[in-house]
Amino acid sequence: MEAYIYDAIRTVRGKGNKKGALNTVTPTHLTALCLKELREKHQFDPTLVEDVILGCVTQVMDQGANIAKTAAQQSGYGDHLCGVTLNRFCGSGLESINQAAAYVKSGFSELLIAGGVESMSRVKMGSDGGALMMDPAVALPGHAIPQGISADLIASKYGYSRNDVDLFAVTSQQRALAAEQAGLFKSRINVKDINGLIMLTKDENVRPGTTLETLSELQPSFAMMGEMAGFDAVALDKYPEVEFVNHVHHAGNSSAIVDGASLALVGSKAVGEKLGMKPRARIKSLAVMGSDPTIMLTGIAPACRKALGKVGMTVNDIDLFEINEAFAVVPLRAMDDLGVPHDKVNVNGGAIALGHPLGSTGCMLMGTVLDELERQGKSTGLVTLCIGGGMGIATIIERV
Repeated sequence: MEAYIYDAIRTVRGKGNKKGALNTVTPTHLTALCLKELREKHQFDPTLVEDVILGCVTQVMDQGANIAKTAAQQSGYGDHLCGVTLNRFCGSGLESINQAAAYVKSGFSELLIAGGVESMSRVKMGSDGGALMMDPAVALPGHAIPQGISADLIASKYGYSRNDVDLFAVTSQQRALAAEQAGLFKSRINVKDINGLIMLTKDENVRPGTTLETLSELQPSFAMMGEMAGFDAVALDKYPEVEFVNHVHHAGNSSAIVDGASLALVGSKAVGEKLGMKPRARIKSLAVMGSDPTIMLTGIAPACRKALGKVGMTVNDIDLFEINEAFAVVPLRAMDDLGVPHDKVNVNGGAIALGHPLGSTGCMLMGTVLDELERQGKSTGLVTLCIGGGMGIATIIERV
């Protein structure tokens, strides 16, 4: 049995701080907006939707107590609708789609909604704690270091300069701005308050004035942390071939902290026929792969190769890639490792410009690649993200 994506939508992304336009909007409201939009757009019978699978990384406060079920309860779909919240760190939004696809392909479910949410202005990253970084008994044997240090370690090990990562960041901003001006974000919806008044109509973080010159003025974000807290020493102990950690990442070439939600409607062929809906794409392959927890952010290429290998494909068979821009070096390294040209990757910008609402991003990227495949009349897309702790995730789709 095949699993199909019937639609994928996302909210606009607001800056993830107290001055952000969505700071007063709860993550439950963001998710419920997407649920209602899907129903109103397609006029399907909500009783046919069995479950909401929602990625969310920081599951405390507004995002605690199973926010998937909380949003389902607010959606108006009915009391039958279940909800489960999962956490595969930055891969959560894509993992939710993959799990929904597995349910459908197994025959256990016919129609599910999958996606993610993160309100980073209301629930601070890391506020859920966790032994991975907080418990020395766990962190020390694994040579655990913060992700920013890992990104700088990748740059140091593989020779990416400050100019390399800054140039990539400028390109991300330019592409996002061009896509915005051309109206290419078809899967995006406005955010309205409880009274139906529009609060935000475009992604708030895009910075049109970004240049190599403006980025050159920014100080590295992780140099002091690496030196004063000893994380550079931990990295070099694990990678003695690296002479020193060259700290090249800063706020301008790293993913922006934002608020946002996204959902995809995943179902079988039979349920689509029952609803009179045409699928937009078939989920062709998916994979996760672990990687070294110190350098941490290099799991993309192994996960992509695994997903491609399952269906006898190569990177040359993929028309468009969405590689999450956690830090500029991540897609740079993935492109070099896989042999993928930049003109196939993040053609409408990425998280450096648009932002990375942790639990939601994977589903957002799915909507982005679907829109662009349709616009260009192309067939295959691959969505992939690096993941904290040393993992990668990849999903291949094919338009139908």
